[in-house]
Amino acid sequence: MEIEKYLREETLYLLDHVCRTISKDKIHLPGPSFTDRIMGSSDRSNRVLGSLQQLFDHGRLGGTGYLSLLPVDQGVEHSAGASFAPNPEYFDPENIVKLAIEGGCNAVASTLGVLGAVSRKYAHKIPFLVKLNHNELLSYPNTFDQIYFAQVEQAWNMGAVAVGATIYFGSPESDRQIQETSKAFKRAHELGMATVLWCYLRNDAFTKDKDYSVSADLTGQANHLGVTIEADIIKQKQPSTNGGYLALKDFGKTSDLVYSKLTTDHPIDLTRYQVANCYMGRAGLINSGGASGKDDFAAATRTAVINKRAGGMGLISGRKAFQRPMKEGVKLLHLIQDIYLDSSITIA
Repeated sequence: MEIEKYLREETLYLLDHVCRTISKDKIHLPGPSFTDRIMGSSDRSNRVLGSLQQLFDHGRLGGTGYLSLLPVDQGVEHSAGASFAPNPEYFDPENIVKLAIEGGCNAVASTLGVLGAVSRKYAHKIPFLVKLNHNELLSYPNTFDQIYFAQVEQAWNMGAVAVGATIYFGSPESDRQIQETSKAFKRAHELGMATVLWCYLRNDAFTKDKDYSVSADLTGQANHLGVTIEADIIKQKQPSTNGGYLALKDFGKTSDLVYSKLTTDHPIDLTRYQVANCYMGRAGLINSGGASGKDDFAAATRTAVINKRAGGMGLISGRKAFQRPMKEGVKLLHLIQDIYLDSSITIA
């Protein structure tokens, strides 16, 4: 079994785990009827529901309720040179869209410029998700702030079915980012588009003895704030630790029950807590694929298995796919999708 080859010694640890924290029957699980069953009772308009269904119906995961997205906004977020030097063909926006199509993705997520450059040729062939704001790294010295490069109406005019944005929760600029993105998401819903929020934590204070910006308790709260401004789908880094509130003295509020009853140190249980903070799965949780490295296939397999078994909705993986030859990138995307297509990998 290819999955076991990549999971190695963690095969039983991940595939046989039973979640005894938040029971799976409390979670609104992804599935073919998710739009009707869950989103249909919300205040989303018929046009928003139609846009969400377009996302769910496209690609190799079409009809499953799971999502495999290709995000390529790193030309701004990490600089074009750092992102595309390993594979210069991706300086051309058309190759980004081709990778998403060949890779069987539900949608391609990128900048206004990238998607606008090829929208007349491809917007009707694969759902477009326009990322509205970015952290640019050309200011000197580097700053870390999400600023708007695009407007909702521009995404709508090119035929996009969804818009995305990032909020750096915990940063000095987060109040402004929350207000800006709340207005943008409201306008997107008025125009009938779905909304996806990158819910990232950003503050040097979150790094103590370990990096608590990927702790389950803090990322869970970021998710909870994200669904509060009506993000339909939450993008979050998969948690690798817990106890952020405990490590940061006199910060925020938590409960001992979060650590004694609602989580354990198992990665599936930590990710289940992220799902719970997405209104028990009423907003889908997609985990990010992370940076490219030497064990990308193994890392992507592990992330997808954890996300699916926790009750998540899928993966959004960019650099692991486009920083390698297109044929290999397609193979990696298909590997991720095969995990969500595998009926033997069930909710823990």
